[in-house]
Amino acid sequence: MTVHGVTGEAWNCPHCGERILRSALTCPACQRHLRLDAVALGRQDQAIVCPLSVDGTIRHPGTEAAWEYTVLIEVHDGVGEMLARRVVGVGALGPGETRTFTLRVEVLVPEKSTLTAAS
Repeated sequence: MTVHGVTGEAWNCPHCGERILRSALTCPACQRHLRLDAVALGRQDQAIVCPLSVDGTIRHPGTEAAWEYTVLIEVHDGVGEMLARRVVGVGALGPGETRTFTLRVEVLVPEKSTLTAAS
């Protein structure tokens, strides 16, 4: 159990409406503070680590018509069942244009975790 609800409990950010963890002090989407104690408290008993970060760039070669793209994220559990599937962005690339994409998974772990020490 976290200080503000059950571990893993989610709600919508009151600022931007994104679905986020209730335990978050700031919204990972809009980065605004969610509680008055956010600045003073910090994450004293937990650390944020990023065990997965992937960056990629696509470039339209400029030799054909514009390309449309969809940025899709899927989350699966340990047995392969899909937990979530979301379109997080769509757009088009004209000749010579580029787009860079970053996928980050941030994990809140207790300070004594080996994941924190190894990061």
